[in-house]
Amino acid sequence: MIFKDLLEHFKIIEEFPDYLSNQTFNEVFLDGDFSKTGKEYKIEVTTRQNVTHQMFIKPGDDYPVIIMSVLPNGSLNGMKFGQTQSDVKYINEL
Repeated sequence: MIFKDLLEHFKIIEEFPDYLSNQTFNEVFLDGDFSKTGKEYKIEVTTRQNVTHQMFIKPGDDYPVIIMSVLPNGSLNGMKFGQTQSDVKYINEL
């Protein structure tokens, strides 16, 4: 699934950096619980493997898309997608 399809699925109409439109993400987010606070969005889903995946969508932020996964052992895994394609940070850089 690509980001622009996810935005369409959840009816999110906001501006994002062009490169994010075709960024691929796990389809599991399509079945997630969707919430909105102000202009920030959150999608959260827990898989059968007891991994909780969260996508934070913050239009206009330095990092408009953040993916965070909480593993069964409590470890965190994730990525922050910046305003440019070269500005991606992995969880160990946060």
